Amino acid sequence: MALLDLSNEVAIGIDIGGTNTKFGLVNHRGEILQKGSLKTTGYDKVEDFIDELYNKIKTLVDMHPEVSVRGVGVGAPNANYYKGTIEHAPNLSWKGVVPFAKLITEKFEKPCSITNDANAAALGEMMYGAARGMRDFIMITLGTGVGSGIISNGQLIYGHDGFAGELGHTIVKPGGRRHWSTDSEGSLEAYASASGISITAKKLRAEFPSSILNDFPEDEINSQTVFECAEKGDDIAKEVFRYTGQILGEALANFVMFSSPEAILLFGGVIKAGDYILKPTKLHMEKNLLPIFRNKVKLVTSELDEADAAILGASALVWEK
Repeated sequence: MALLDLSNEVAIGIDIGGTNTKFGLVNHRGEILQKGSLKTTGYDKVEDFIDELYNKIKTLVDMHPEVSVRGVGVGAPNANYYKGTIEHAPNLSWKGVVPFAKLITEKFEKPCSITNDANAAALGEMMYGAARGMRDFIMITLGTGVGSGIISNGQLIYGHDGFAGELGHTIVKPGGRRHWSTDSEGSLEAYASASGISITAKKLRAEFPSSILNDFPEDEINSQTVFECAEKGDDIAKEVFRYTGQILGEALANFVMFSSPEAILLFGGVIKAGDYILKPTKLHMEKNLLPIFRNKVKLVTSELDEADAAILGASALVWEK
């Protein structure tokens, strides 16, 4: 009996960011056959954006007449997996509740699933990356913000309304630093994101005029310049990462005791700082765990290429069906 040949099937993976939207054709092995991008901004009506997205993706599909499209997966901010909607996304120009999956299905004539970008990253890691074979892990994305996706018993946790897993907005320092957009005080994102690192660095360099962080203009203080200063031996730059790692590690200890994962996967630009941030993170995670959890949870970095991870994660939604 002949085996079913799935080799010509592809998924369309779409990652919608506040500034740019990336997309690609992905096969079962996680290979991106073609990819492209367009600006997310400049479309007052979501229908106009989808029309342009369709035209660009159709061009890619037409380059591969041998493939058949199985479906469309979308990662987007404030996306509701259950309803197929993008809801009140602060960084997108389409306000309110947008029935995005329905609009994509109608335009592409293919089934569409949508979830938030960090959930998509977790699915991509489980299907193609460092979490292959794992059934319990937490994905933490450390970029401009802090996102998360929680996999338990092989399933992504969505909660009753589709919005579970906002670990970046959990309060880790009650009454602490005010978040720039939510106004909450002391959230993990306010400290452990690239934005949070920049705030910490500006605060510390003002207290220590001898730090070479003071050689940079205010608008150039970011996680990359802090890393460069740490590499040059600047103790204040190293302290920025140590402090950030401590807060992140303490938060991860709470997350471990909540769901007892096999591993925590870290992804995003912030982890390019390497041991400057990873060592204090691991130290303070272990230090704050109950003995039954200690030295059991692996802290691992993503295996996916950062530029392609969002596309792969979104495409994984299609194969999940």
